Amino acid sequence: MDILCIIPARSGSKGLPNKNIKLLDNIPLLAHSIIQAKKSKYKMKIIVSTDSEEYAKIAKKYGAEVPFLRPIYISDDLSTDLECFQHCISYLKKNEDYYPDFIVHLRPTQPKRKIEDINNSINIFINNRNNYDSLRSVYETPKNPYKMYFIENNKLIPYFYNFNNINESYNQPRQIFPTNYIHNGYIDIFNTNLLNNNTISGNNIYPYIMNKNDNIDIDSIEDWYKC
Repeated sequence: MDILCIIPARSGSKGLPNKNIKLLDNIPLLAHSIIQAKKSKYKMKIIVSTDSEEYAKIAKKYGAEVPFLRPIYISDDLSTDLECFQHCISYLKKNEDYYPDFIVHLRPTQPKRKIEDINNSINIFINNRNNYDSLRSVYETPKNPYKMYFIENNKLIPYFYNFNNINESYNQPRQIFPTNYIHNGYIDIFNTNLLNNNTISGNNIYPYIMNKNDNIDIDSIEDWYKC
């Protein structure tokens, strides 16, 4: 079974400039995910998708492939993972005649990711991929979406007005709601053919449930110091 690991590492971070190559334990941040993938018991083709020559050089040093530089038009703040993956697969199919069975997405902002979680999640997905489109790591959160709002024109608007035919769900006790989980970005896996439908999750998502204390996602200087 062909497994492709993609590590997206663009260079234009605003919250923490050049965070993907900032040294953590004397190793560039993006290199941690490369090392983790290489230590997995599953053999994977490891590609770093970046728009930077400097980042590419570092990625290659730590054992990843960088067969292309990601175009600038899909490397800005509003660019999506979908665009990144579609570009990568299109390039590999055209230039290397390579098309993997599924893709393992490792974000460079998760340097404390455990090898056992990579192995466990891949094993689960291999055994369930005919019944699921993807796997996503999540953890339980006390924050309830049925009690959340957004503001529009200086007006507080509930995201949901009812739950199970109960009106004003935002005024109901939390005990009536199901347990809630949030995607933590620790590890995502999906069948490659999903990209043909312009999605990287699909409708059937397997939940890889984690402890919230195992998650460190670096987006800011505060996250960096916490890590």
